[in-house]
Amino acid sequence: MSDLTFQLIALAIYFAAMVGIGLYAFRQTKDHEDYMLGGRNLSPGTAALSAGASDMSGWLMMGLPGAIYISGLIEAWIAIGLTIGAYLNWRFVAPRLRACTEVAKNSITIPSFFENRLRDRSRLLRIVSGVVILIFFTFYISSGMVAGGVFFEGSFGGDYLVGMLLVTGVTLLYTLFGGFLGASFTDVVQGLMMMLALVLIPVVAIFTLGGFGGVSEAIVASGIEHTGLIPGDGLDWVTTLAIVSALAWGLGYFGQPHIIVRFMAMRDPGSAKAGRRIGMSWMTLSMVGAVTAGIVGVAYIQRNGIELSDPEAVTLVMAQVMFHPIVSGFILAAVLAAIMSTMSSQLIVCSSALVEDLYMVIAKKQPSARKLVILGRTCVFAVAVVAGVLAFDRTGTILSLVGFAWAGFGAAFGPAVILSLYWRKLTNWGALAGMVAGTITVFAWSALGTDLYEIVPGVVVSLIASVVVSLLTYKRDPEIDAEFDQAKTLVVKKADAVEDEKVEA
Repeated sequence: MSDLTFQLIALAIYFAAMVGIGLYAFRQTKDHEDYMLGGRNLSPGTAALSAGASDMSGWLMMGLPGAIYISGLIEAWIAIGLTIGAYLNWRFVAPRLRACTEVAKNSITIPSFFENRLRDRSRLLRIVSGVVILIFFTFYISSGMVAGGVFFEGSFGGDYLVGMLLVTGVTLLYTLFGGFLGASFTDVVQGLMMMLALVLIPVVAIFTLGGFGGVSEAIVASGIEHTGLIPGDGLDWVTTLAIVSALAWGLGYFGQPHIIVRFMAMRDPGSAKAGRRIGMSWMTLSMVGAVTAGIVGVAYIQRNGIELSDPEAVTLVMAQVMFHPIVSGFILAAVLAAIMSTMSSQLIVCSSALVEDLYMVIAKKQPSARKLVILGRTCVFAVAVVAGVLAFDRTGTILSLVGFAWAGFGAAFGPAVILSLYWRKLTNWGALAGMVAGTITVFAWSALGTDLYEIVPGVVVSLIASVVVSLLTYKRDPEIDAEFDQAKTLVVKKADAVEDEKVEA
């Protein structure tokens, strides 16, 4: 058989497995809450790997190594910032959000949590939150579709459009059937595939090049200059801004709906500690692998005289050259796993925004459980179609598309999430002002085209607007105070229960 046949067999096995998991999840999905949040019954391991896989997307397997390949290790500051942000997210947001969403009328979406937690009777907060989710996730999902098209171009020399439609179609299939559980279960498999591929590719490449000495010699021969975290000519204003912008990616974690919804779906707040350990272990290995693959890729491409038309395909090219076709096929499937895991999670969140946070607000009567599930699946399909239309016009890199959406969510939702969990005086008008101000700032700053990543001014403006408007509109509400205290107590109680179980064991 030809190399292409072996690789296509591996991809077919992967696609079949994903659809099979989606069908299994379909059988476990009994009502609307199951479809949107998995019945709040995710184990720590499933929550951690699902959050990680849905977080990273195609940029981890393609965007980040490509950026390292082009610019050197200075781009690794993104990985450092994200790792710090992910740890803080698991440490401070995960347990408190799980508890707060439970006591706030069992909220199953971020917009409904804001409305219930802040007693927003105008319903504007929920509607605006839903609209923000749809706007930025449409860009985000589109970036995944672009990554799918680039994948088929770089791996098989195929047509961009065909590849994009195939990846989108399979993702759509298991997401439509399996809902949140389908996305979460497939995320676990996909997350493990991503981690193994990102460890395997640079290790084998280093061995092939004759160890670290051979890598160093090949990098020097390639002519690349900036191979350190700090450029050889030291820090200047432009470099400092670049490092600050890269580290600022970590700020975005607190406001990413497709990630923090995994916290809401955990069995209880006590699961966050085990989830944090599993998730951070997975993330550290994956990040180190991605950064190493990018810098080693410079040496490997140079040593083997390979023409690389698209730097973001460096991991794909290395996998195809180094491994047996069946092995490279599964590594290529891991790249698809990175793309598809994020797309499926984001489609579910978009669906929940349309159904729970927009349709339910204007519906005159409560729809039946069956109708809600049908509406959820219809919305998944509709969002995929819109994102697909945007992806037809392939503009910008994967990393730039992801970066814009990441900044949008970080600025719009990040301050509101943190303040709603830890500050009693946040009001619905304060959260709304911060959300709108953060969103506008991200769009405006992006249009200016400055060197500073738009998430930095976006988060600052959002935070200031939220605090100032809340102080101006705050009125003490005994119900809100009671819920706030109840959530704190629930977090402490579950944490103590976990410690007691360890002692007994």
